[in-house]
Amino acid sequence: MSWEPLSDDQLEIRELVRTLARERIAPRAAEIDASHEFPWDVVQLYRDHEIFGLFFDEAHGGTGTGTLLSLIAIEEVSKVCATSGLILAVQELGSLGLKVAGTDEQKERYLPKLATGEWLAAYALTEAGSGSDSAAMRTTAGREGDEYVLDGSKRFITNASVASLYTVFAKTDPEAGHSGISAFVLESDTPGFEVARVEPKMGIAGSTTGELVFEGARIPATNRLGEEGEGFRIAMQILDRSRPGVAAQGLGIAQGATDYALEYARTRETMGKPIAEHQLIAGKLADMETRCEAARGLLYRFGRMVDEGADDVELTKASAMAKLFCTDTAMDVTTEAVQILGGYGYISEYPVERMMRDAKITQIYEGTNEIQRLVIAREMLKESRAFLLDGVA
Repeated sequence: MSWEPLSDDQLEIRELVRTLARERIAPRAAEIDASHEFPWDVVQLYRDHEIFGLFFDEAHGGTGTGTLLSLIAIEEVSKVCATSGLILAVQELGSLGLKVAGTDEQKERYLPKLATGEWLAAYALTEAGSGSDSAAMRTTAGREGDEYVLDGSKRFITNASVASLYTVFAKTDPEAGHSGISAFVLESDTPGFEVARVEPKMGIAGSTTGELVFEGARIPATNRLGEEGEGFRIAMQILDRSRPGVAAQGLGIAQGATDYALEYARTRETMGKPIAEHQLIAGKLADMETRCEAARGLLYRFGRMVDEGADDVELTKASAMAKLFCTDTAMDVTTEAVQILGGYGYISEYPVERMMRDAKITQIYEGTNEIQRLVIAREMLKESRAFLLDGVA
């Protein structure tokens, strides 16, 4: 029996999610990818089994079981279907603004609907001309009495057209750079707001990724999160806590590809024996498994840090490292899985080519991995390690 770091209660919930993924979601994965249609049946499955509740406190209708378990849920689903895993990750991403900066009234109004999955959420920060450089955003929010009027657009927004609630960032002071950004929650039926288009993509094909347009969209001032000018801080606080959701997705993809490649290598024979017994294939499998386990260590460490009350400043580096390593692992491992299957790995009859396509986006969204390296190095430069060199000649 392998060593297990989870409690009995955590194992019970993991087994529920794992069973749903294996029996209900895995048979749909290829069809979701081929049809490019958002899987509302998977959303209903999550609703029926209260899976969305894993991301919310009991006070707002959730299970209150913590961050680690929510990451495990994303990992388990992503082993069989990255699109379905992303639905869970984005429900957390889109609701974190309310969790970290919402008033009690805002939380009571919106979080219970998100905890049940009655409403899906989205996070709208990126624009066509401002991805990693959020200070360059051009969407504005002008105050008019008890309302804000939003004008502009957002690009590459996950859950566009299916979300009922969007966390939106806009400039309330266009001349103030990062300090001029504010955050808002916007309901999907707000006049002046529309989804202009949904993008065709290389992977995660069943997830909607779209362009949002605001043309005089009026939202109540009571929908602002925090104070004016606090939007950039809120956005970064959200991303520090949400990036590990993408890490969990990447880890799930990687582990799913490893498991599939292993089973294939056990049964595929060349030169009189299974290819898993050939040294070069065995070496690939060993490296794939080791990378997955190392990635899991970083991811679960982050989950425990949040659950044990680590300060926000401690989460930044841990979050970036988990996101970087898990998603680089996803790309490396799925590439090797395709190689192990050879020609079969390149055709859509087998799932590893889909896993490889799905893996690529995890290195890009919620902060490119190049940005994660900058974040990690920046945090390292803040640390004092000179004492470690005392006495070294």
